[in-house]
Amino acid sequence: MTDQLTALDRATARRFVDEHIAPFADAWDRAGAVPEEALTRIGDAGLWAPFFPPELGGSGTDMVTLGAIHEEVGRGCSSVRSLLTVHTMLAWALRRWGSEAQRDRWGPELAAGRVLGAFCLSEPGAGSDTSGITTTARLDGGAWVVDGVKKWITGGQRADLFLVFARGPAATVALLVPRATPGVTVTPIDDMLGTRASMLAEVSFNGVRLGPDALLGPSGFASGMVLTGTLDLGRYSVAAGSVGIIQACLDACADYTARRRVGGTPLGELPLIQAKISDMVTDVRAARLLLAEAGRLKDAGDEATLMATWVAKYFASTAAARHASEAVQIHGANGCGTGYPVARYYRDAKVMEIIEGSNEIQRTTIAGEAYRRQIP
Repeated sequence: MTDQLTALDRATARRFVDEHIAPFADAWDRAGAVPEEALTRIGDAGLWAPFFPPELGGSGTDMVTLGAIHEEVGRGCSSVRSLLTVHTMLAWALRRWGSEAQRDRWGPELAAGRVLGAFCLSEPGAGSDTSGITTTARLDGGAWVVDGVKKWITGGQRADLFLVFARGPAATVALLVPRATPGVTVTPIDDMLGTRASMLAEVSFNGVRLGPDALLGPSGFASGMVLTGTLDLGRYSVAAGSVGIIQACLDACADYTARRRVGGTPLGELPLIQAKISDMVTDVRAARLLLAEAGRLKDAGDEATLMATWVAKYFASTAAARHASEAVQIHGANGCGTGYPVARYYRDAKVMEIIEGSNEIQRTTIAGEAYRRQIP
């Protein structure tokens, strides 16, 4: 197995994260935003849409490598990884289902990070279930008119382009909506439990008029392929970020317990601490393997990747929440303050169990697939 399949690889991402992301993650978390210069630097590193082909400004990165990159970014800062997730979802949908004109218009801008994307599905009264969507898109003289409210939109405070799912004349439609379109209003959502720098927002659409070229994919196609594919990729990124959180907890705890002494004995020599560390090592390796399996299936075009991604997201996020809690416990009172990053890992890990499909939904879905005998 390899996770260095294309020019942009894990090692390159790790060096970038260690230099440009991880040292600033706590400050960004406190500020509630990732600064513009950091967003630009991410674009300069080619991290916004590396899976784009070179003609669109990407490097042709495969899905296994993309997972490794998102893991490394998640290790450094879950908020930045969250921004990558939603941007990736929009960019991937554009590459997969966008028209040639849409790809030419938005592709290079998305790849460079000159335009940042956000994914608009959730509403005040609806999550990932499209049957609960109340945002509407109607045709008026050849134009699309969008009305409704989307909530909990990661990156919404900063995004330039929204992928909006709305109830169309006959079925759910997906529309590309530039932020500057008249009728679009963005209201920041601050002071969240975790991923505090992911710049969440409520995005309102009041009579937003769009040309026919705003439609992504055929009308009625969104509730099937576009939505399924983008949500699957979102779960894949969250799984990768969860692996990164486990690794960050392991790194922090190994360093702390090697230096911290109790009664003259390093914490790392105590059997109870060693047991916690060994569990972290085991789970991060297992989660990384599950992620790699999902990535390989994506690269092979195998529909079994959906199940593999559900499993990877469920296992990795559950393990991340468990080990982040243990990391705080190991650090004691220090873990409850701002002097160590484990408190941030703890808050961020909880979010991983909820976003892109809660773990309760993941478990139900996994069990349903098992009962349908679609897994070995």
